[in-house]
Amino acid sequence: MKTTQTGWLGRFPWHIAVFLAPAVLIYTLFMIYPLLDSIRLSFFTADDSGAISYAGFANYVTILGDPEWRASFLNALYNNLVFFLVHMLVQNPVGLLLAALLSLPRLRLRSTYRTLIFMPTMLSVVIIGFVWQLILSPLWGISETLLYYVGLVDWFEPWLGQENTALVTLSLISVWQFVGIPMILIYAALLLIPEDLTEAAEIDGANHWHIFWHIKLPLILPTIAMVSILTFIANFNAFDLIYAVKGALAGPNFSTDIMGTLFYRTFFGFQLQLGSPTMGATVATLMFLVILVGVLFYLFGVQRRLRRYAM
Repeated sequence: MKTTQTGWLGRFPWHIAVFLAPAVLIYTLFMIYPLLDSIRLSFFTADDSGAISYAGFANYVTILGDPEWRASFLNALYNNLVFFLVHMLVQNPVGLLLAALLSLPRLRLRSTYRTLIFMPTMLSVVIIGFVWQLILSPLWGISETLLYYVGLVDWFEPWLGQENTALVTLSLISVWQFVGIPMILIYAALLLIPEDLTEAAEIDGANHWHIFWHIKLPLILPTIAMVSILTFIANFNAFDLIYAVKGALAGPNFSTDIMGTLFYRTFFGFQLQLGSPTMGATVATLMFLVILVGVLFYLFGVQRRLRRYAM
């Protein structure tokens, strides 16, 4: 006689838990635990001997209250905001444009174009930084020669070495490398749009521009919003490109210093005279809070509006 399991244990989806357990364990071990431990460490302070003791919010008061620390933190936060805005205003619109072009029905060799544009994303950031240092070098770089051939040699400057252009230059290098990500995500969303809608618009006499602006764009707004929040999270976690090109000091005069390089410099004792793991954990916690505020704004502000718009 066949028996059936009853109760909570019988209804629990054990097969799903078994498949999720490895990913959950790895994510908890390498992401959740370090995050919680960093937050815990930010409430402690270390003396000269390395012994730590509970300090409450003293580290936060130091970073936000001490003039030198506050100036350094606000400079990194401002630079990070500029870094993010360049990606939002250049990378994502260009990715949207490329996705729209790739989705044209009569475009030939679209797979080749898609592969070539996405290829820099798969390259190491160290390689990207080294190659662009060679390209933009005022001594042996090819950028000055290329500008000479197009009649714009007067525009050439050592962009990576100037305080007012270094950050924007690094941001554009990052845009060149990662523009393939929003392109692919938006392109996938465009492919999901039913062809009946576009065919009906073509029968009514609409051109490609009108079809994209009035039909496709409203349907892919949720994807564009998702790409925007992913851009926000990625850019406020950025570190590797700045470090590969400019090092821990993020010069000249800390003009390319962002939250990631400030955290690295503080954690390993290069930031002012108070650098220590506990102060570095405090900077990391402040980074987490900034990202958390942005994500909450997206979830409770942007996403809700998009749902109401879609309904």
